[in-house]
Amino acid sequence: MSRYIYGVDFGTSNSALAIYDRQTNHIVHSFIDASILHFPFPQKYDGEYMVGKEGLQRFLRNSMKGRLMRSIKSALPNASFTQTTIYQVDYKLEELVALMLQSLKQKADDFVGEKVTTAVFGRPVVFDEQPSRDALAQERLLKAAKIAGFEKVHFQFEPIAAAFTYERQLKHPELVLVADLGGGTSDFTLMQLNPQKINEVDRRSDMIAKGGVHIGGDDLDAEVMWRKLVRYFGYGLQYQSMNKTLEVPSHYFRRLCAWQDLNYFKSEKVRKELDDFFYATNYSSEFQRLITLVERNLGYPLLQSIENAKIALSSLPETTIDFHQAHIEIHQNINRQEFNQFVDKDIQHIRNYLDVFLEDAFVEAEDVDSVFLTGGSSLVPIVRDLFEESFGKDSIRSGDSFNSVAFGLAYSCVLY
Repeated sequence: MSRYIYGVDFGTSNSALAIYDRQTNHIVHSFIDASILHFPFPQKYDGEYMVGKEGLQRFLRNSMKGRLMRSIKSALPNASFTQTTIYQVDYKLEELVALMLQSLKQKADDFVGEKVTTAVFGRPVVFDEQPSRDALAQERLLKAAKIAGFEKVHFQFEPIAAAFTYERQLKHPELVLVADLGGGTSDFTLMQLNPQKINEVDRRSDMIAKGGVHIGGDDLDAEVMWRKLVRYFGYGLQYQSMNKTLEVPSHYFRRLCAWQDLNYFKSEKVRKELDDFFYATNYSSEFQRLITLVERNLGYPLLQSIENAKIALSSLPETTIDFHQAHIEIHQNINRQEFNQFVDKDIQHIRNYLDVFLEDAFVEAEDVDSVFLTGGSSLVPIVRDLFEESFGKDSIRSGDSFNSVAFGLAYSCVLY
């Protein structure tokens, strides 16, 4: 049996791997990288690809040439997304995920000096609220793990893994709500934690409730795009057809708002439709921006500029969404109050879900000793405010927003 086991948190925006040493019962190292794939545009495709921040930097450095893929985790429950073609080569969804997992695994294997084949993988409590789609997502993630070289794979819910990380900080037992707030989902577990139990194998009796909703940081970014920027690209434009005044279909602009939907614009059929609407709208400058955005592959850096503004609003009352490429000039002010209004529907959805979650568990908010927040979206002020208002500011605890789950997955190896 190998001395090491890996905890792998494959995330929507970022992925992390923690190395657990069975002999010392400690985590000896961890790696984290952006969940991004880049396939550089080739003269002749030879299978070259790059992962994470390195891939993003190469993409930006080469003037957005090539194919950039992000938020692939969000596609795991989507039965209609079976494969995609990249430079005449077909890739199944699990093969794309495996490329990112292989990158993390190789770094970890190099660190420990051996090929580790056992891992505990995280999964959200709810990949999808439809059971068949949820099962499909885990099946695909398992296939990806096997392709990446893991022979023995266990799954653990991500917020439960974060709970195991937080438990190691405690001095006495607590009833804890763990909220793992990532790019694609918001997951919760309610659990009795006790530092005296960290090495116990069976913790089922301590797990009171678990659940989640398919809302995350990407949804907040999408709301900003929809409310602030789609009109730059032709949303609301009208045209004449058979003596009727019609509006350009909104679904094009909805697609602009989601990382995983940007590849929609790469099909010849859609490109032809855009050209037709460009003509029908009298070659409008707004629609010209949309065509330029598609032709120059600028959707990803545009959404990145929104994400950067969201991050800035975590510490500033006001900032700007800045995007200046290929004659598309955007310098759009946005303040925290506006942002909060844009995402209020999503925040209320999470709030309402939490109310039902606690009610179903027969637990009052005042009975919860602490709330452990992790995941990148936990840094967004309006998200944090939700928990402070519901449970009290003094009960809020925070950990490493990007490593807590991976650490907990590695610690949970004692359960298997």
